Amino acid sequence: MSTTTGVLVLAATPIGQYGDAPPRLASELAGADVVAAEDTRRLKRLTSELGISLGGRVVSYFEGNEASRTPVLLEALLAGDRVVLVTDAGMPSVSDPGYRLVVAAVEHDITVTAVPGPSAVLTALAVSGLPVDRFCFEGFLPRKPGERSRRLAALSREERTMVFFEAPHRTHAALAAMAGVLGGDRSAAVCRELTKTHEEVRRGPLADLVDWAAQGVRGEVTIVVSGSPARADVDSDPDSLRAAVAEEEAAGATRKEAIADVARRAGVPKREVYDCVHKQANK
Repeated sequence: MSTTTGVLVLAATPIGQYGDAPPRLASELAGADVVAAEDTRRLKRLTSELGISLGGRVVSYFEGNEASRTPVLLEALLAGDRVVLVTDAGMPSVSDPGYRLVVAAVEHDITVTAVPGPSAVLTALAVSGLPVDRFCFEGFLPRKPGERSRRLAALSREERTMVFFEAPHRTHAALAAMAGVLGGDRSAAVCRELTKTHEEVRRGPLADLVDWAAQGVRGEVTIVVSGSPARADVDSDPDSLRAAVAEEEAAGATRKEAIADVARRAGVPKREVYDCVHKQANK
């Protein structure tokens, strides 16, 4: 790896309370040669709250100028500068500016590192009450109804818990589309203003959340939706259940273990599998 080029630092910023800022954030900002900020006004407020002054130059880096500003920042990195990138909240490049610069830096063998910290995705997932062992982040849904429905249709069989960002004025429409495509009984959570004074987490079936959001939603919104129930790989008819149990027993499982596993795979109660196996045996 080259030692003559600079370093790109992706620095996470608080999603709500300034007290959540990671300890390294202040020192990285104060020591940066260049600070690229999504909103320079918010950066000024952040540095004031952290009690630091910036010694390097500050440049704006947001969606509207990301393409044109990336070569400028790359030039600074190639010249040996330490460039710290911050967005309005959370980790840069996660549904925020930064991805283009990371790709450019990697292509030029420039070191890319991060100051880990607050994340709306993980915070919402943790407080949602939904399964967290496997999940996927889907960002913002398309704004147009047709495109949004097609995206959700493609996710209808997704078994992992799904996390979405959404604008407050589109939250009701997004929830309604989710209920229409994924089913109104699908469990979900709407996390609003996470870590802020008016934090609110609404949990329940999508149909209930649609009704709740009908009067309007304010603040930053993250939506967490449970995944699709696992698809059965064993048919639930008696002959298939008995055959699947026999197959597992032949592979070394005890009858109790085989019945429990087949019930899970078929999506039926263990008692149903037990009765199928033992009624046949008693004939």
